[in-house]
Amino acid sequence: MALSKPLEDLMRLFERFPGIGEKSARRMVLFLLQQPKGFSEALAEGIRKCSSSLHPCSICGNITDDDPCSICSDPFRDKSTLCIVESVEDLITLEQAGIYNGLYFVLGMLYSPLEGEEVSPEVLERLVKRVSQGDIKEVILAFSPKVEGELTMNLITSVLDPLPVTVSRLSYGLPVGGSVSFADRTTLHAALEARTCLKRGEGRQ
Repeated sequence: MALSKPLEDLMRLFERFPGIGEKSARRMVLFLLQQPKGFSEALAEGIRKCSSSLHPCSICGNITDDDPCSICSDPFRDKSTLCIVESVEDLITLEQAGIYNGLYFVLGMLYSPLEGEEVSPEVLERLVKRVSQGDIKEVILAFSPKVEGELTMNLITSVLDPLPVTVSRLSYGLPVGGSVSFADRTTLHAALEARTCLKRGEGRQ
């Protein structure tokens, strides 16, 4: 069955969303076309506003419309702990769980040499600067328990080795092969509370 080009083009755009295949994209597009005109206009305006006003926080990498973001500028956050996550989605998951009150650093990717994915030297340099210039005593590595997560933890631990900070990781309360983003609050809380120390900081009070 031949579809109109505007319909096909819109479906292709929806297929670019994570976890959305051809059938799901078709259902979403047809649902959208069945809604009142005001709905599609509001959706388009919402996307336009987010695209034009949101940007990464210059300190932690969180998505924000202010710089620094509300987390980095919050005077009541624990300035002694820094949680490193792969993505903004993982940061939001931890925040919504309400189990952590420290600061964050969004790495943006995981280290996967077999796939040719390297963590850029600029990001690592920014991380080292963030840890060395602040009052941070502990760095928590909150990556999904898979091969790439393990490799990334090893990389960051080696990069931070010269600094007098404790480096810990989430406990294996998270299932191997699972994802931080899909963990429930109880699992995240257990994993955070039972985190394992990878490097003990010395000298910083």
